[in-house]
Amino acid sequence: MALIAIFWCGLVSLSYAEGPGWPAKTYYRFQEVEGKKVFFREAGDPSKPTIVLLHGFPSSSHTYRELIPLLSGKFHLIAPDYLGSGYSDHPDPGQTAYTFDLLAKYVSGLLSALDITKYVLYMQDFGAPVGYRMMLAAPESLQALIVQNANAYLAGLTDARQNFFRTANQDRSPEKVASLFEFVGREAVINKQYLRDVKGKEAIMNPDSWTHDLVFLQSNKDKAIQVQLFQDYYNNILAYPKWQAFLRKRRPPTLIVWGEHDPAFIAAGALAYLKDLPDAELHLMDAGHFAVEEKAVEIARHILEFLDRALTQNADKTRQSTQPGTPPAKARGRFD
Repeated sequence: MALIAIFWCGLVSLSYAEGPGWPAKTYYRFQEVEGKKVFFREAGDPSKPTIVLLHGFPSSSHTYRELIPLLSGKFHLIAPDYLGSGYSDHPDPGQTAYTFDLLAKYVSGLLSALDITKYVLYMQDFGAPVGYRMMLAAPESLQALIVQNANAYLAGLTDARQNFFRTANQDRSPEKVASLFEFVGREAVINKQYLRDVKGKEAIMNPDSWTHDLVFLQSNKDKAIQVQLFQDYYNNILAYPKWQAFLRKRRPPTLIVWGEHDPAFIAAGALAYLKDLPDAELHLMDAGHFAVEEKAVEIARHILEFLDRALTQNADKTRQSTQPGTPPAKARGRFD
């Protein structure tokens, strides 16, 4: 009986060791970057692989409040608020031009200040244009890529959506600017963002999501920050070919977890990644644009399984590259 008990305890211990682990405490920190305060959430052991979580519109790192605990037992998590979003500084948009170049500059500055040189990028919505700028600037820092409703292909945008971004960029008339301000109003944030894709199952969406966002969208200056980013977004579309060329050349291990009911960044945009990353792992989920708000546990499971393979494979390649005469690792094919 004693041997059976020891054997059973060993199995239980092994099961926990192979699982996600207990959540680590999340800390809420500020870091000065070029004279501005950048807020970020941090959890997990810094000696473990780092995942950088890049949020979208109209949110902040608050988007990842459920995902962070699910991953923090095995990974080191950094989730920043972009300059002009959330708890980070909001420089006056009359004095500071808000572009995706600017956002990427401050996120990269944050990671540099924290001495983080290798990381996995998780991108959602606005996170794609921020993330691709970071990848192009420091390709060797990227260990793996996680794409969640983060577009990089024309196939992912309807004609109407492409026209929206084009006219936002080219039409600076008072009437057009006023229409863009409507997209950052209370009604639009609640019903045209968070509740748009969950008709009939609104209870799945935590009202803390929009309540938190709207706190930082109360003044006209705060709204103007997001309007300026709408106006800049068309430059991302023009950069899609450059981003795609990066993916073809670098072939980073990639996980795509995409809410297939997203009418803004449609599911065809997820499938388009496979043209340049045929070995990517793709999951179309029963969710909308804010899939991580709906399916945090499901996404966490995919990430844990994917990174267990991807980071192990990267480590094997690194070891082999430092051992003369060692043949290259056999390709695994798709991470299915």
